[in-house]
Amino acid sequence: MTARARADTRGFAASLVDWHARHGRHDLPWQRHRTAYRVWVSEIMLQQTQVATVIPYYERFMQRFPDVGTLAAAPLDDVLHLWSGLGYYARARNLHRAAIRIAGQHGGRFPGSFEAVADLPGIGRSTAGAVLALSRGERFPILDGNVRRVLSRHFGVEGSATDRAILEQLWALSDECTPADHVDVYTQAVMDLGATVCVRRNPSCASCPVRETCVAHLSGRQHELPSPRAARTRRQRQVFMLAAVREDGDILLERRPEKGVWGGLWCLPEFASAAAAGYYVRRMLQGAPARPVPLETVEHAFTHFDLIITPLLAHCSGSAEVPDPAQTRWYRAREPARLGLPAPIRLLLDRLAGTAAVQPQLFD
Repeated sequence: MTARARADTRGFAASLVDWHARHGRHDLPWQRHRTAYRVWVSEIMLQQTQVATVIPYYERFMQRFPDVGTLAAAPLDDVLHLWSGLGYYARARNLHRAAIRIAGQHGGRFPGSFEAVADLPGIGRSTAGAVLALSRGERFPILDGNVRRVLSRHFGVEGSATDRAILEQLWALSDECTPADHVDVYTQAVMDLGATVCVRRNPSCASCPVRETCVAHLSGRQHELPSPRAARTRRQRQVFMLAAVREDGDILLERRPEKGVWGGLWCLPEFASAAAAGYYVRRMLQGAPARPVPLETVEHAFTHFDLIITPLLAHCSGSAEVPDPAQTRWYRAREPARLGLPAPIRLLLDRLAGTAAVQPQLFD
């Protein structure tokens, strides 16, 4: 990097630190009583999720799991229950796995070295750097999505961060920009700038403290940088989910595999066709009809596809047992247990609990 570029990066950092004092975010929940644990949880929640969405989840999570030991000792279902609706559930499973490792291998204390932090499940180079910079003021660069966008625009970096050479260039810039002093302030500032000013669409360049040296602003290329990824064709996926209801109103749930959509959460049994669901009913559930009744479809949008769910209602006898005690259970929707439920399934269960479809008197 040239001497001119180094001077630019030093000026970049100083401008952001000064801007943050007047315009940055200073009263987020994880900024109070700042510890490595509290910052870590916030950083995991904030991956691919906006601050406004995260705040109520974070506050409930901290109330239930105030420290690593409490989180490590909790059942996974408790963790997933408080994560329900936040999405990207692998984050919650990795958070729990990491807490167990910290409790077992680090005596319940958050690791002190960068290598140990980065080696925890669900934590990579950028998250490890952010946790240590924000909680302990240690000098480590970060490169989350907001920071990549800021650096790409300001320094005119062409190409996608999916290209290894481009990614290495951005890491080098991030390292050059990270100051020796006030690392915690700068780290929060560059993230805040990307989240509130240098946003993906229609950035507020007039409010940017570094607009006078920003390549994208000076060349009018804010919407060209960073280089967009190739667009993916959005697809639809249709599934059938069995709403098997006993005489007491309990609804059959099964735990989903760890990998895949809604991994590890409890859900209505899923099938590729109504015929497959009917076969399952006839084989596994006592007193159920041969053909479950379809209900109103439910649609849910994921990042790259739309899921269309057709619920199939089947009434069972009161003596119907769970087909697999390890992976299935009867769920009392009107007195819900603490389980990890995907948001669309929770809404569907609430809808079922509030309709005559599951009222016990129908079985009289």
